[in-house]
Amino acid sequence: MKSYKVESFNLDHTKVQAPYVRLAGVKKGTADTIYKYDIRFIQPNEGLMPMRAVHSLEHLIAENSRSHSNQIIDVSPMGCQTGFYWTMLNDGDYEAMLDLVEATLRDAANATELPAQNPIQCGSANHHDFEGAKKLAADMLAKRDEWHIIFKDEA
Repeated sequence: MKSYKVESFNLDHTKVQAPYVRLAGVKKGTADTIYKYDIRFIQPNEGLMPMRAVHSLEHLIAENSRSHSNQIIDVSPMGCQTGFYWTMLNDGDYEAMLDLVEATLRDAANATELPAQNPIQCGSANHHDFEGAKKLAADMLAKRDEWHIIFKDEA
């Protein structure tokens, strides 16, 4: 198989088992280390998250994660609609990342309003599914004890 510069293009998507939380990359700078996590909600090539729900979940995760950590750099949905990338400064503590994801998704699942769902603060304010986002968060949380299992042969 051809090798690519993009880490996820070199991941065998037929061997992973969603949902999971996977450290996907580490970049060391002169003063900080940046960690990129692959937070996979849906099994690749078997399903996808509806785009309106992804958009709403992005708002919920982006806002709520920062209530639990000041080390968040960015939260970005994957184009394949199966998960999110979270980039952050931390010490590489995987268990702490699992706790952060859990706390953030609990906030999302229990949210009573969607942050920044208006034309001033959102570039596509009418393209949301708040209830769908809450369901995605709840479904991911329901499998919390499986997040450390990345590959099917580890199950």
